Amino acid sequence: MDEEELLNKMDSNHTTKIYWSLTILATIGGFLFGYDTADIGTSLDLIPYHLSAFALGYLVAGVSLGAAIGAIMAGPLTDKYGRKSILLIDALIYAIGATVSAITINANMLLIARTFIGLAVGADSAIATAYIAEYAPKNKRGSLEMLQEWMITGAQTISYIIGFLILFYLPSLAFNLDWRIILGIAAIPALIGLAYRMRMPESPRWLVVKGKFDKLKDTLSKLGIEGITDQELQKISSGIKSNKSRLTPGVKRALLVAGLWMMFQQITGINIPFYYGPYIFAPFFKGGGDLSSITAGIIATLIISTTQTIIVLFAIKYVDKIGRKGLGRIGYLGMGIFLAFGGASLLIFSGLGKVIGLIVSFIGYMIFFGLGVGGIGWTIQGEYFPTRIRGTMASILAFINWISNFVIIEVFPIWKDAIGLASVMFSFAALSIIAEIIFLFILPETKGLSVEEIVEMFEKQANKS
Repeated sequence: MDEEELLNKMDSNHTTKIYWSLTILATIGGFLFGYDTADIGTSLDLIPYHLSAFALGYLVAGVSLGAAIGAIMAGPLTDKYGRKSILLIDALIYAIGATVSAITINANMLLIARTFIGLAVGADSAIATAYIAEYAPKNKRGSLEMLQEWMITGAQTISYIIGFLILFYLPSLAFNLDWRIILGIAAIPALIGLAYRMRMPESPRWLVVKGKFDKLKDTLSKLGIEGITDQELQKISSGIKSNKSRLTPGVKRALLVAGLWMMFQQITGINIPFYYGPYIFAPFFKGGGDLSSITAGIIATLIISTTQTIIVLFAIKYVDKIGRKGLGRIGYLGMGIFLAFGGASLLIFSGLGKVIGLIVSFIGYMIFFGLGVGGIGWTIQGEYFPTRIRGTMASILAFINWISNFVIIEVFPIWKDAIGLASVMFSFAALSIIAEIIFLFILPETKGLSVEEIVEMFEKQANKS
């Protein structure tokens, strides 16, 4: 058996229970960063510190800035030291950051804690799907990687449920203790994730590249691949010594395509309803900034979030059937239509009609983002690059994702005040249609291909260009 035969065996293996178990462990970070990026939306109107417009934007966007830093740091480290070690560190950072957020004594301490959490958010978003891509059979890789998006959206939904329940049962402590509980409770799943991630095996493809064959045999055994002899492993070892990856034209093309996708999936506004949902909706309900209107805003956001959590399950089912490009085209077009409808609703309707129109707009937008955009981004991030540099390339893409997110989230309060929410939504609609046109021409279909075949496909495309 040589390296190619081993990889083919991994790619054609049956997706047993162990594959889903490993994927859940890998995407626990997705759950944590989903919760930690949504809990601030619930808490935003409850935090008693006086914040300027810029500080308000940074309180929400600070996680994204920290994530950009964490992502770019994680890439070289995970390619050198492995995927598992960085995933363990991430879980610890989540736990510490959530705890500090809960016990903060002033605004500056809270802003620092949120940025610190972002380090884990960025690193995890850079590593998780790369790790999954390196053990997943090729015909189920998209479904397994799409679980990252479902964990993110599911956690965001749970965040709003927890926020609503805490405010419902402890309304008298809303501006004192409740927001601390909402932010701090994320430490619990982080510590659970840390404990279980210690039991994860290292990525088999990374072990092959690094020549760590003792650990490789153990990992393959857990995946149900038995009977590989020491002589076969030695043959694989000698075969990969001359296999050095570099920044080839194909890698550059893959980075361009995936980088544009990561940018557009953020600048079309996906995290505005998640981060600012209650802040956006509360003024539409009687009472303005009082607790009842805040709670109503949380409920409206919860409805929107739940929609995306459900629709991602359909994406998990069909991403390896319809494909990345097919779902992507459906996604951006639908997003553009519903964003435009939302902008028009704010201008045409009044009173309850305006609120209903806005909620319907966001629900439709979430359906199409969850079906064809969000999960596709994390999927292509993990499968486009050679194993030797997959971590580094995935971290660059995560950096692009989080910097784009930071810019949009930071400027949104100022942008909304300057031109109004309706104009902001029309802007996001236009960007969605631009994305639809761009990816119609440059996004390749990769369903059913091994990660090595995808790398080869990009090289051929680059050479033709």
